[in-house]
Order: sequence, then C-alpha cells, then structure tokens
Amino acid sequence: MHNATSSTEIERRLTTLFPSGALEDHAEAVGVVEREGKLQIPPLVWSFAFGFATGESRTLAAFRRSYNSTADESLSPGGYYQRLTPSLAEYLRDLVEYNDQDNF
Repeated sequence: MHNATSSTEIERRLTTLFPSGALEDHAEAVGVVEREGKLQIPPLVWSFAFGFATGESRTLAAFRRSYNSTADESLSPGGYYQRLTPSLAEYLRDLVEYNDQDNF
C-alpha cells in the first residue's frame, strides 16, 4: 500500500533541507544577490523547483507568475528576466549538487 505524503509534509521536508536563511546566505556568497532589493531568493528557488516538478507550463513567464504569487513584492518581466544570470545558474546548480545545508 502506498502512503501518500501530504503537501504540508513535503513543504516541511524541503524547508528543513533548504532553510530560507541558508538559501539567502549562499545566494550572497555566489553573487546572485548584490544588494538588498526586491528579489527574494526563497520564492525564486521554490518557483523553479515546483515549476519544473509539475511538468506543466515551463515558460519563463510562468516561472515569473509563480514567483510573483509567493513573493512579498512582484517583479516586472524585465526585472525578473535581468536576474536570470550565470550566477543564478551556478547557484541553482549548487543547490542540486549539494543537498546538505552544511555544504552552503
């Protein structure tokens, strides 16, 4: 018999594995965040993680809408797209490669 995991349990496991503070600290370390601004790293990470997991719409516009629906402040298309940089790619790659928060 398959035991379905609730969405609350999945969220708890992910936020334990990747706490917001660790996500933010590592973003600063690799240069994703250069100064305090509108960009919120945890909603950005989760919009990509869950956007790819659903397998439905994988457009950049859909990722931006997902981000805007969870972040405190919305980003315009230009504001969002300018953050899609090689530093962000390095940061996301690090998250995939190192699933232990001590590696950040």
